[in-house]
Amino acid sequence: MAYGVLAIQGDVREHLDALRRLGVDATTIREPKEIAAVRGLIIPGGESTTIGKLISRYGLLDPIRELVASGRPLLGTCAGMIVMAKTIHSAANDQPALSVMDISVKRNAFGRQIDSFEADIDVKGIDGGPVRAVFIRAPVIHHAENNVEILAEHEGKTVAARQGNMLALAFHPELTDDSRIHQYFISMG
Repeated sequence: MAYGVLAIQGDVREHLDALRRLGVDATTIREPKEIAAVRGLIIPGGESTTIGKLISRYGLLDPIRELVASGRPLLGTCAGMIVMAKTIHSAANDQPALSVMDISVKRNAFGRQIDSFEADIDVKGIDGGPVRAVFIRAPVIHHAENNVEILAEHEGKTVAARQGNMLALAFHPELTDDSRIHQYFISMG
């Protein structure tokens, strides 16, 4: 079974490349029936309102929720993290979301596009030193329930968390050559 990357917006190719560098099969996912055939799923960054609307329009909400309920891993990066959250601050009133992870997120918490940056951060569970994190109009986890494990912070703001088989990141690990985050995701399955 392959790992899937939701291919409706964002860094699809980069996530596929990161998975393939680890020697695992990876495929694009666009239709609900394809989700049942993957070992895990990545929701890339992009624009969270658009991703939420497309997930809803293409009938992907329930299949992704079923993937989570089945215990298969789900990784959301940047906007992917936003659509996973149960609460989204500053969201459009009509923004559909998966609402599967017990977190509330704040969109664009580090500023606008011009404020994008890179930083080395320590991520719990990732050996070998800090991870280079690329933050692009990045969200932060404003609040996490007790069943959510905080994995990383930057400047006192939560930027990575795990809840069971779900991994949410405010940054883009696919934009570096470091595959440790993707390896961690695979190990969750």
